[in-house]
Order: sequence, then structure tokens, then C-alpha cells
Amino acid sequence: MSKYLDRARELRATVTPHYNCAQSVLLPFAEEAGIDEETALKMTANFGGGMRIASACGAFTGAIMALGLMGYDDPAMVTEVARRIKSEHEGFIDCKDLLKLNHDKGLEKKPHCDSMVFECVGIVEDIAGLKEPEA
Repeated sequence: MSKYLDRARELRATVTPHYNCAQSVLLPFAEEAGIDEETALKMTANFGGGMRIASACGAFTGAIMALGLMGYDDPAMVTEVARRIKSEHEGFIDCKDLLKLNHDKGLEKKPHCDSMVFECVGIVEDIAGLKEPEA
């Protein structure tokens, strides 16, 4: 497991304060980039819950913010992140659709959102070449 994923798991396990999906994806990378926690949390405050309007998944927006922070600003990269998420979730990337799909499968919200966070951290690591070699 990577240090980024470990940090994301810590954040998602914290009850108070609650870290939304975007915060949980961005924060592990922001800390290493020298962005203080308070600033990173403020930047992502309105991106949980699909930008608070059930639109683009917060984990997705956190991932593209993290990649942007690392200097990745190619539209093709954003398309690739979206493609990877959609390929694992029946073509969906919006929070409302992902949650409906999850609900229709009889699954709970929190584990689903946690899974989206961990998936998106992995995508960032992969695109940015940060994956640690497996032991």
C-alpha cells in the first residue's frame, strides 16, 4: 500500500471532522506539494457530494485537482481519468448516478464513497508515476 493511499484511508476513517471525497483524494498529494492542510481543505470544501449538487464525483474532482497540482494540465489527462472511472462504474462519473448504481446493488453509501476515493488515489498515483513497487 502506498503512503498516499494510507493517508486517504486515515482521512476517510476520521469521523470528526468529516473529510469529503475531494478532500480525501487531494490532501495526501497536497501535503507533499507543500500546500498546507487548511488551504487544501478550503479549496475542496465545495467539491464533495458532486460539487454539492450531485454532479461530478468528488473523488474524480479531487484526482484532477491533485494532478493539476503536480503540473498535469492536459485535457487528455482529464479525459483519461474520467475514462478509467467510467470503465469501472457502468459509464457513470456523476455522484448521483454512482450513488444510485450503488443503491440499486443494495450497497451502503460510505463504503462506496471510500472505494471511489481509494480508486481515484490509485489513478493519480498511476498517471503521475507514483506507484510504489509491490513487495
